Amino acid sequence: MFGLNQDFPLLLSSVLEHGAANFGDVPVVSVNRDEAVRLNYATAAARARRLGSSLRRLGFGPETMAGSLAWNSHRHFELFYGMTGIGAVLHTANPRLPPAQICYTINFSGYRTLFIDLDTIELVEGLAPRLETVRQYVLMAPPGALPDTTLTDVICYEELIEAGDPDFVWPDLDERTACLLCFTSGTTGDPKGALYNHRGTVLNAMSTGAGNGWGLSANDAILAVPGFFHCNGWAIPFFGPMFGAKLVMPGRRADTEWLHRLIVEEGITVGPGVPTIWLSMLDHCRERGLSPGRMNRIFSGGTAPPLAMIEAYLRDFGVRTIHGWGMTETTSGATMSFAPSSLPEQEALEVMRTPGKPLFGSAIRIADDNDGLLPRDGATPGNLQVRGAWSAAGYFRRPEIDTVTADGWMRTGDVATIDPDNTLHIVDRAKDVIKSGGEWISSQALEDAACRHLAVAEAAVVAIPHPRWQERPFLIVVPRTEVSAEDLLTHLAGLVPKWWLPDSIAFVKELPHGPTGKLAKNILRDWIGQGKLIP
Repeated sequence: MFGLNQDFPLLLSSVLEHGAANFGDVPVVSVNRDEAVRLNYATAAARARRLGSSLRRLGFGPETMAGSLAWNSHRHFELFYGMTGIGAVLHTANPRLPPAQICYTINFSGYRTLFIDLDTIELVEGLAPRLETVRQYVLMAPPGALPDTTLTDVICYEELIEAGDPDFVWPDLDERTACLLCFTSGTTGDPKGALYNHRGTVLNAMSTGAGNGWGLSANDAILAVPGFFHCNGWAIPFFGPMFGAKLVMPGRRADTEWLHRLIVEEGITVGPGVPTIWLSMLDHCRERGLSPGRMNRIFSGGTAPPLAMIEAYLRDFGVRTIHGWGMTETTSGATMSFAPSSLPEQEALEVMRTPGKPLFGSAIRIADDNDGLLPRDGATPGNLQVRGAWSAAGYFRRPEIDTVTADGWMRTGDVATIDPDNTLHIVDRAKDVIKSGGEWISSQALEDAACRHLAVAEAAVVAIPHPRWQERPFLIVVPRTEVSAEDLLTHLAGLVPKWWLPDSIAFVKELPHGPTGKLAKNILRDWIGQGKLIP
């Protein structure tokens, strides 16, 4: 016997139309280069429909794909809906990747049309001879802004909007239709594609944006710092119209002074971004005696935020940090560290320093190397596996990669422990954990402990070979003020087991980061191998 509910498919087009109908006058702000545009959800939806109708006339629809190589703007936001709303797939190529990897992801996907903006046109001109299938470019820029370019067959995005049908109606689609394609950052080989469908993408946004996640509502204003090319911009393009929150897109610019100005002037309440952004913002506010305006919570992703940062934001500004765990293969978040407002400060900090618990629609477990289940006792480390409505069942056009267990759980490559109450604790990436004398040392925990020293701006820990213990930790520090290795060892001795203390400490001016803002430990290992860093 079946129920009598209506069949209402979960489609991205329905998210935007919900925003237009219920929050039509809520601002959508786009500041890119010298162009500042203020729209609202009603106007953005109307433009997306016109775009969708023009794309249909160009031959796009189910079983077709196009790409974008662009920063966060209202046009990129509209493209998310205009392309996916007609059943086509949008590959959001990452302009932060090395050029060879950008070419790889586009050539591997094999589409003809690439959407670009004024901040990527020079990059694309250099890539064009190596793009095997791209023959057409759509410039997402103001009317009349097309510069002299070596690119051929360039279409003006605004002309597509102008020529679009204002009465266009989104087609009905199966909610399992593919919609968006994101690639991993490729730090350990060629990037791998995660192909999302409408159902999983909508469910991910509904669950991560709700009460035990970002806690979004029409009272909020979100600063869209994460690139739309990174895990769908952490679902921010869907959060805005879904929950009625104001959406502010800063384009390519991400310097601290500029972001602080937007936070204050636009009344930002929610600030998502990797920890390096919020560490810089913390220093900026402290040095100049500033406040983060109305911002009351940070969502920190990509890597674990230092406990010292979480404490400082809470105690100095009353800003709570939401820490989560997720990856390209889980669309965006899979767990979140929701700390109820009723918790005393110290208990809240303990919650906020973890990646939290699974959101509804996601589940986690740990296993040994043979996929045998390990206990949720908060002490036993194992290989983290995930399952859920928005987790990958495989990689785009890579069936040879075995990433899913026989019973349907995805192997993540992370090492973790899980508490009896299902709270997740990431020990390390499997490739980063340090195996010393048969015991594991968490590089992340050691980095966090080092960053609790007031003189440390940032820290990284990598393994170095040892003739007796197999591996030992090597600590690399970016100092904020003068500090000695002896000072750091004394500091660490009170925070970590004695046998965790690093054998060597080096000081550098800055640490390398990957295209998503994570520490690039593969580069640090290369520096060690090349003699640029001496343990």
